[in-house]
Parts: sequence; structure tokens; C-alpha cells
Amino acid sequence: MPGNHIVLVPMHDDAGLLVDYRLVAVSRTLVDLSGNTGSRLIGRRVSETYPTIVGGPVWQAWADVLADGRQRRVGPFPYVHSDDGKSSEHLLSARVHPCGTGLLNSWVRFDEQTRLAERIAQTERLGNLGWGEWDLVTDATVWSDELYRIYERDPADGPLPREESEALGLPEDEPLRRQAAEAFGRGETVDLTARTRINGKVKHLRAVIDAVRDIDGRPVKIYGIIQDVTARETSRLKLAEVQEELRTQQQNLLAEHRLAARLQHIVLPIPDGPIELHGLRAAVRYLPAEQASRVGGDWYHAAAAGDGSIVLAVGDVAGHGLQAAATMAQLRHALAALAVTTTSDPADLLTHLNRLLYAADAETGTAAIARFDPATQDLAWARAGHPAPLLARAGTVTELSDRPGPLLGAILGAAYATSTTRLDLGDVLLLYTDGLVEHRSRTLDEGLAPVLTVLGRVTAEPGPPSLEALLGALRRANPDDDTCILAAHRHAGGPESDPGTRRG
Repeated sequence: MPGNHIVLVPMHDDAGLLVDYRLVAVSRTLVDLSGNTGSRLIGRRVSETYPTIVGGPVWQAWADVLADGRQRRVGPFPYVHSDDGKSSEHLLSARVHPCGTGLLNSWVRFDEQTRLAERIAQTERLGNLGWGEWDLVTDATVWSDELYRIYERDPADGPLPREESEALGLPEDEPLRRQAAEAFGRGETVDLTARTRINGKVKHLRAVIDAVRDIDGRPVKIYGIIQDVTARETSRLKLAEVQEELRTQQQNLLAEHRLAARLQHIVLPIPDGPIELHGLRAAVRYLPAEQASRVGGDWYHAAAAGDGSIVLAVGDVAGHGLQAAATMAQLRHALAALAVTTTSDPADLLTHLNRLLYAADAETGTAAIARFDPATQDLAWARAGHPAPLLARAGTVTELSDRPGPLLGAILGAAYATSTTRLDLGDVLLLYTDGLVEHRSRTLDEGLAPVLTVLGRVTAEPGPPSLEALLGALRRANPDDDTCILAAHRHAGGPESDPGTRRG
């Protein structure tokens, strides 16, 4: 084990009294104050090798541990060492443990040189670095213990020869090593990080190399610090790979978002002015999400059905991006075709859209569909997981209650119910998606309150309400989501009453 450790056994006289101790094992790294190492210490008596210990605090601790088997700690205490007639005083401490029939004693020296050596060794371990020096005059090379560890080499084999060390470098890093050699030749300090293959593993080693030079600038002794930075370089390379993957993904996402936005503009054109229908004037406002990556699936429909009624609808597809935009296009076109060829009943239309979305195994969606019959002035509506329509009459706003059905595409056999009321002259109907009222920081009632206030104020004013002013006054609750708003005003005229308006 590393450190200054000795194993000793007690020696007794014929009467069984403890008289001395014999050294039977010494740690490989131990060097005593006289410079003795293990091979010169094993087998010797303590009284002969370290006579000043006899009778002192450590000697007593050894006897106490032998007596009761409990470990002891001694010191720090002053120790006078004599060698060739010269004495020197040192500060030591000892830890004593029972070890079989003997004792394990660990020494700690507190002199400045030892503390400095321990600090250097600790710095090497913490920094994962080692040092080496090469005397070009004597051709002698010295490595620190940590440098042997970095190169995974047995210290008994000595430092790695220069030729073998250079052969460990990866060929791909040869240009770096050549540049470093040229800089060293110019008298510069070299700081190089290169890859080295050691026992089949590739390590990233940083070398800082300098030299003592003669008066002509030629190196006579080379010093080097080698640091194993494999973990740091591996993390840096992995981080670079992740950053490149993220960059590629962001580019792909940006392309998808641009395509989704173009698709949305193609399949969901927003009219510049009001849409004039038989007995209704409608206007649409679409508020895209503030982030381009949040292109969503909000949609609307405002057109005459095959039976002469007017079908109004808004819907929202779950999710964002290209898939949401594509699903939105499916629903909007399907509704337009069904209203002309099959049915104008809101519940029946939702049933068909639900089957379509369920069969496509696509994202779920929500929708609110209303049908106005100009002949009877009846307004019918049905919902699939969508906010209820709002009906404003002379400043009074009513949330149209009904039995809302489940999300589109969630249940194959979902049932939807149609509710009916009257749409009188001057009434305003408002259909909208959840981005107008929903936000995670407020309740639905809190999000709906400003919409009710604006709708009530605009319809309470004398004369026909301005749909453009109404839509312009509405503020969405959630800027992270798309919002689609459809407002329809019941008036007495037909489509020919205003030739400047668009016909649905």
C-alpha cells in the first residue's frame, strides 16, 4: 500500500517480558530518515534501528495495542534522529493497529519537505497529471509516479523510451506534433494536446514542455508536464456532436415550419373583407402564433350549403407543424364537400368528420358548426370538444349551451347533438378557437370575460355593428397558440345588397 507503513512483531525474553520489536514488512514507498528502504530494514530490531523510540510514546502505544487489541493514535510528537553522529529533530505522528500477532504502524512526517512532496503528489492526483525530465547530457530520464499511472506502466520498467513514446501517437495528429517540434526548436514553450494509444485505449494527453538551454540556445535538460484530459476532450467532442445534431434538427424543423405555414396559407386563405352570404355578413380574423414553430391547425368555413342554408364553422387540430396543417386541410375541404353534397345538419357533419379523422389515425381535433336557414331564421349548432358559440343581441351576450360531443377522431362511434335557436335581425354570432380565451395562468371564465365585454359593447351601439371593429378589438389570451375568429351579422339584405363585398 502507498505511504509509510511498517509491520513489526514483539520480541520477548525467556521470562516472557516484552523487550523489543522486529521489522517484518515495510511498504514499498517507505524511505526512513536515514534513507533506508524496505530491503535494508526487514529483519532488524527497532531498538538497534531507531533507538530513540525505545521508552517513548510510540513504544508505549505499541505495548498498549498488544495488550488490549485497540488501535491507537500518537502525536504529533518531536522525534530526534541520529545518523553518523549528527542529530536532527522531526515532528511525527503514528497510527497503530493490531495485525495478527504483531502491529501495523503508519508514520506521518510533518516536516516542510515532506509536506511539499505530499502537496505535489496530491496536486498530480487531483489534476490527473504527472511530470518528467530528460537530461540530454547524461541521457537520464525521470518520471513521477502519476506519469507512470497515465501511461499505465510499471515503475519497475522505468520511463518509456522516447522512440516507443512517439510511436504511441495517432498518425492523424502528426501535423500537430510536427508544429510543436518546430516551435520547441525555436526556443518556445510547447503546449500540445494530442491523442495517444495506450494499451488499446486512445487517451487525449496535454503536454507542456520547456527546456534549460545552453548559451547557444541548445536544450540540455527537458522538463515536461503531461495531463490526461481524455474525459474533458471526450465531453467536448460529444457536446460538439450534440450541437451539430441540434443544428441539423433545427434546420429540418425550420423547413417543416415554413412548409406548414405555406400550406396553411394555401388551404386557409383569409379574406381581405367581409364575406357576404344570404342574410348574413361574415368576417374572419386569423392570429398566428408568435413563434414560427407554433404553426397550428386552426381553420374556418363560411359558405352556402347545397340546400340553400348557410354553414359556419371553426375548428382546431391538436398539435403544431406540418401534420397539424395537413389534417386541418383535410377537415376543411371535407366539410365544404359534405355541406354541398350530403348534409348541412351540424351534428351529422361532425359525425362524418369524426369518422374521417378516426380512419386517418391522425391527431384529434375540435370544431363548432352552425347552420343558418334564411327562410326560417333558425340557427342550429353542434360542438365536438370546442368552446361554445356566443350570440350577442343588442348588447346582451349569451353563451349557446348544448350537449357538447367528444373530440373529433377520438371515438369511432361518437354521437353529436344539434341544438336550435333563432337568429334575429341585428344579432351577431361569434365562433372562435381556444387561443382566444385559454391560458394556463387564468381560468376559462377569466379568459372569456374580456370577449363578452367587447362583444356586448360593440353590439350595444346604435346602427349595424362593424365586424371589422369587433374583430380588431378582440385580444387573444394565448400568444403561443393560433387563434381563428369568425363573426357573422344577421341583416335584412341579400347578397346583391352590397356589390363590393365578397360572396362565400
